[in-house]
Amino acid sequence: MGETAGKTIYEAIGGEDALIAVVEDLYRRIFADPALQGFFTSANMPRLKGRQVEFFGAALGGPMTYTGASMRDAHAGMAITPEHFNAVAGHLTGALLDAGVPQATVDEIIGLVAPLADDIVTTPAATA
Repeated sequence: MGETAGKTIYEAIGGEDALIAVVEDLYRRIFADPALQGFFTSANMPRLKGRQVEFFGAALGGPMTYTGASMRDAHAGMAITPEHFNAVAGHLTGALLDAGVPQATVDEIIGLVAPLADDIVTTPAATA
């Protein structure tokens, strides 16, 4: 899944070390976001970050195997709205851009992540 000029996205962005840095930055951003930080108060963060690196590594064509629960099972009962999902996607975009990933590659990564909303979002969008 996901190739850029003959390389996998995983290789193009710098492999595991780059993913670890992006995931660290992603969670710094999430914990700074009042709308998202509450989802992680009881999480085992080292384990979660490790699973996140595995997930992205596998999804972006790296040699990793994702060993976590399905997206649906991992997020069941969490009352995640489309707004929450979009906020995390925005933080992921920022973390990737700040890591020097080109916009076109960021767009490709977000395109791979976006369909996961169907399994992650469990609560309808808020209405005004």
